[in-house]
Amino acid sequence: MTDARQGLSGLLDTEAIRKDFPILDRTVHDGKKIVYLDSAATSQKPRQVLDALNAYYERHNANVHRGVYTIAEEATALYEGARDKVAAFINAPSRDEVIFTKNASESLNLVANMLGWADEPYRVDRDTEIVTTEMEHHSNIVPWQLLAQRTGAKLKWFGITDDGRLDLSNIDEIITEKTKIVSFTLVSNILGTVNPVEQIIRRAQQVGALVCIDASQAAPHMVLDVQALQADFVAFTGHKMVGPTGIGVLWGRQELLEDLPPFLGGGEMIETVSMHSSTYAPAPHKFEAGTPPIAQAVGLGAAVDYLTAIGMERIHQHEKAITEYAVKRLLDVPDLRIIGPATAEDRGAAISFTLGDIHPHDVGQVLDEQGVAVRVGHHCARPVCLRFGIPATTRASFYLYSTPAEVDALVDGLEHVRNFFG
Repeated sequence: MTDARQGLSGLLDTEAIRKDFPILDRTVHDGKKIVYLDSAATSQKPRQVLDALNAYYERHNANVHRGVYTIAEEATALYEGARDKVAAFINAPSRDEVIFTKNASESLNLVANMLGWADEPYRVDRDTEIVTTEMEHHSNIVPWQLLAQRTGAKLKWFGITDDGRLDLSNIDEIITEKTKIVSFTLVSNILGTVNPVEQIIRRAQQVGALVCIDASQAAPHMVLDVQALQADFVAFTGHKMVGPTGIGVLWGRQELLEDLPPFLGGGEMIETVSMHSSTYAPAPHKFEAGTPPIAQAVGLGAAVDYLTAIGMERIHQHEKAITEYAVKRLLDVPDLRIIGPATAEDRGAAISFTLGDIHPHDVGQVLDEQGVAVRVGHHCARPVCLRFGIPATTRASFYLYSTPAEVDALVDGLEHVRNFFG
C-alpha cells in the first residue's frame, strides 16, 4: 500500500489545495470528517470562486449589454470576460463560438433542436439517422430520442463490450451515409471509460455527419482542446469543474452557428423586431435569449482561472495516479466487482462497482455513517445498468483535492459494510 501511494507525491500539493475548499473541513455524524468522493456529480468550490460570486453581487450586480451606467458596464465586462476565459481554456478559435447555457443538458438540447429546425444540409428528418452510444448520460440520449420522435429520424447506437468500452466493431454499419449527427461522451460518467474520439470522428467525417461531444466529465479533468478534437460541437458544465451550478457551455464551429437557427427567442438574441418578423443577432448572442446566468458565468470564469493556475495536465496526472491507486485497492476488496475498465488505462476518475449482493443504496448509507460520501444508483445512465444486468452501482469519483487517505477511508468503509451485512 505504501509503495502505491508514493507515486502520488509531488504531482499536486493537495494539502494546500484542500485549504481552498471550506466544505472539506466539514464534519458529519458525530464529528467524522467528510470524505467527499462524488465529484463526478458535482465538484466542491474553492474560496476563489465563492469570493468572485460574492464580489459580483455586492459590487457589480446589474443586467448586461443594456445599461450605460457604471455597474451595468462592469457587469457586462465581467460576463464577457468570462467568455474570453472559457474560450482560452478550451482553445476555441473565436470567443464568439462560446455559448453560455444553464448546464450541459441544455447545451445538448440546444444542438438537437437546432438540427431539428435547420434547413439542408443540416436538417434531421425521416430520411436521416442519429447516432449515440449505450453508455451516455440520459442528457445525451433523451434529446435525441425526442428529436427522432418529432422528425421520424432513426436513432442508432454503439453497444458496450464486457470490459466497459464502446463496441466499434460495426462502426461502418452504425455510422452510414444517412447519418446526420453522431453524439457521444468523451468520458463516461458511470464507467469512467475514455472513448476513442479520433476513430469515431474519422468515420463521421467520411460520411459528412456532424459530431457533438459531451465533455462534462472531461473538461474538469484534462486538457480540453476543441481544435484538436475536430468535433463540431462540444458541451460541458461549470459545476463539475469547481464552478457554480446554473452555468454550462456549448462550443460550436463558427460557420455552423451562423447557419443554424436559434432555439430560444426573446431579448438579447435579436437585431430587429417588428410585428411581422425578426432578425437575429450574430452568435453567440443569437443563442442566449433573455437575461443570461451572469453571476454564474463570473463564477465559471473564476473557476477557469483557478484550474489554469494549477495546470490541467498536472490535475490530470494527479487524478490518473489516484485512480490507479483506487483500482488496485478496490480489486483487493472481497466480492467487489468494478463495472467498467478494471485498469487505470484509458479511464477517467470515476469508478463504479457492486459489492456482492448488497444493494448499492445500502452500501452508500453505511459509508455515509463513516463520513464517506459516494454516489449510488444508475447515475443517469440506466442503459448501462441494464447492459450489465445490475440494478445500480456505487460510484466513487475523484478530483484535484482527492487524496490516497480518502481512498483508504473508502476501502475501510467497505470492510465495515461487509461486516455490517455479514
